Amino acid sequence: MESSGPARVLVVAHRTAATPALLAAVAARAARSPATFTLLVPRAVHGLHRVMDPETGGDEEAELVLELALPLLEEAAGARVEGLVGDASPLTAIQDAVNTRGFDEIIISTLPARVSRWLHLDLPSKAGGLGLPVTTVVAGDHAAAPA
Repeated sequence: MESSGPARVLVVAHRTAATPALLAAVAARAARSPATFTLLVPRAVHGLHRVMDPETGGDEEAELVLELALPLLEEAAGARVEGLVGDASPLTAIQDAVNTRGFDEIIISTLPARVSRWLHLDLPSKAGGLGLPVTTVVAGDHAAAPA
């Protein structure tokens, strides 16, 4: 990570984008050292769109998540937070964002293990394969855990 500017932190969330656990993790990261934040919300593809054409569905739901979560994340970060809608595959969405925008860290916010598809897919470990530090925030937990 370069010391010439603030760290660029990619926050990946969907249903947990405005949870107290994520807001606390963003506030703690912002307090630790200078950072800019971008919220990436993978498209939510449901029903036949999952099979037929996952590239065309889910933008509306992701945009609504951004609309609701960005003001809360901005308050937690103490600065403007950019929002992105990504691929329906969360790993592909992360890879695309890292490859095109060059982030320094990743925070993944997910549901508890018993219901989290992202944890069942081992998303934090797979995202860690990009060579960046990954912090996992589980909704309902009081502490973030590095992956």
